Amino acid sequence: MKHKRWTMVVSGKVQGVSYRASAEAIASRLDITGYVRNLEDGRVEIVAEGPIEDLDAFRLWCEEGPPAARVENIETREEPGTGEFTAFSVRH
Repeated sequence: MKHKRWTMVVSGKVQGVSYRASAEAIASRLDITGYVRNLEDGRVEIVAEGPIEDLDAFRLWCEEGPPAARVENIETREEPGTGEFTAFSVRH
């Protein structure tokens, strides 16, 4: 199974609404490794690696986020997977 790597930058009301913790929980249920972190400009960056079907499902969740979030846009860059991650984590 060929893994892909998606770097997503999520904008909107995505900090202070449990977006990172919720993303970690969803990614861990799917076959996704990588990380999520807050950016200083109020956006959230996600680096996710996994099978394309799982990445698609994860991105669908990212478009909504947790109940208090208001996602306005997601910029996505696709690259080949590197296999550098063993789990999905929240970075601070």
